Amino acid sequence: MALTFDLVVVGSGPGGYVAAIRASQLGLKVGVIERESLGGICLNWGCIPTKALLKSAQVYEYLHHAQDYGLKADNIGFDFGAVVKRSRGVAEGMSKGITFLFKKNKIETVAGTGKLLAPGKVQVTKADGSTEIVEAKSVILATGTRARQLPNLPIDDVKIIGYRKAMTLEQLPKRLVVVGSGAIGVEFAYFYRTMGTEVTIVEYLPRIVPVEDEEISRQMEKSYRKIGINVLTSAEVTGVDTSGPGCQVTVKTAKGEQKIACDLVLSAVGVQTNLENIGLEELGIKTEKGRVLVDDFYQTNVPGVYAIGDITPGPALAHVASAEGIICVEKIAGHHPEPLNYQNVPGCTYASPEIASVGYTEAEAKAKGYDILVGKFPFSASGKASAAGAKDGFVKVIFDKKYGEWLGAHMIGANVTELIAEVVVARKLETTGHEIITSIHPHPTMSEAVMEATAAAYGEVIHL
Repeated sequence: MALTFDLVVVGSGPGGYVAAIRASQLGLKVGVIERESLGGICLNWGCIPTKALLKSAQVYEYLHHAQDYGLKADNIGFDFGAVVKRSRGVAEGMSKGITFLFKKNKIETVAGTGKLLAPGKVQVTKADGSTEIVEAKSVILATGTRARQLPNLPIDDVKIIGYRKAMTLEQLPKRLVVVGSGAIGVEFAYFYRTMGTEVTIVEYLPRIVPVEDEEISRQMEKSYRKIGINVLTSAEVTGVDTSGPGCQVTVKTAKGEQKIACDLVLSAVGVQTNLENIGLEELGIKTEKGRVLVDDFYQTNVPGVYAIGDITPGPALAHVASAEGIICVEKIAGHHPEPLNYQNVPGCTYASPEIASVGYTEAEAKAKGYDILVGKFPFSASGKASAAGAKDGFVKVIFDKKYGEWLGAHMIGANVTELIAEVVVARKLETTGHEIITSIHPHPTMSEAVMEATAAAYGEVIHL
């Protein structure tokens, strides 16, 4: 007999597991199909373990700058295997936490790979090749993404590696070329450079972290060059020779072709969706540019079949997938959630310095025709940042001059990923610049920079 549920979720990443738990809270009988570990890529091979690696690098960096704080630290070193082991342990602990939450919420896990056979009917193929049928009134597809591969940069996980291999290397490479400077690329670049690797970033577009505001990109490149990372922009990897003991990377730039010798190449050129063999074609589920098309509440063109997270057209971010999952199951359960506002989704990069942003960049706001006010406050003028020894970076805010609407905010510096939520909430509440200026921010804190940058936009800044 088939297993029967009210809702089946295919995939247990930050979209799938959150959707499952919320659905259970709403009284639905829920099953989750997962072929690897609970928590998906984000928890096991992405967001969480990379932050653990970055923290080890940050602590190592602190130790090397102990004298800046009047302290002494001698014979500083590291055990690279132990650094990797800690990262894996953090991920495993979080995955066990999802197991606990599933048990607490009476969610059943079905191990295997899911494929839609019909609306409400999913075939699960086990590791041993056997199959099982799972039936449900509603099915949510949350199958996520994997590393994208370029034809001239095939990942073999020996010399040309992807993000999974990059976080489980047995020894530290002496020289590394990172292809791509999105969040994955710049985070690994910081980690390996701080641990002692010679790092070169190759970015096809004119600036690194290209989705960010231009001033953020310039500051990031400046900070990276300061710690010894070689940054090549408007550059293209045309080939990698792996025939020797290491790699010979051929890079085409505006100045001509150059070759870079390294031990490993990390391909960080984005992700591609896991849409193959999940039954989309058989059911006639519509896709476009590798993404499943859905309505405001994530239903596909086939009634009863939903899709959330990275496989849909929105930003491929963990917190977006979670929000979509909650909205989706609340709609399924008969509630009346409001559609997600994709203009108010924060983005974070956890390198050092950190980057956080939400809303329009300055260029985007101008292109939309807004008459804007722009304010910027450098952390070099922040008492808390000076005391912490973290004076690099700034907060930049953009307001509509006519109505005071907060159009965007862009931050780079220590702990700015913790500051961006203030802007997200303020924008959600349609807060104006003057309301931020007159809201008391505690002193001394890094968060004061948000208020000060807003005051700068309106010509009222005190500490500049």
